[in-house]
Amino acid sequence: MSHDKTVIYHNPRCSKSRETLQILEDNNASPEIIEYLEQPPNAQELSRIIGMLGIGARDLLRSTEQVYEDAGLDDESLSDEEIIEAICEHPALLQRPIVVVGNRAVIGRPPTRVLDIIA
Repeated sequence: MSHDKTVIYHNPRCSKSRETLQILEDNNASPEIIEYLEQPPNAQELSRIIGMLGIGARDLLRSTEQVYEDAGLDDESLSDEEIIEAICEHPALLQRPIVVVGNRAVIGRPPTRVLDIIA
């Protein structure tokens, strides 16, 4: 078990987020829970998370949210900075849950992916 601080960007209304949190608790991870709809990460935090995930900013977007279409985020010419700014303004766009342990992160889809970074 890692001794690095564990953080989950959590939406309690999301079943995948709840399942991921349960896996963390079942494995004695005692995560800091950040309800990102109430306390959205800032651009610097999002950039750091994207780097740890090893993905592009676009991969962090939930394209099924209405605000995705309303904000024109399907425009492929948008920069990572513009996408990060949109997520900061509309945190519902953020893929969830995201678990960060030290300098590693994973999106809990499926929830069992979290086991890759807490083992």
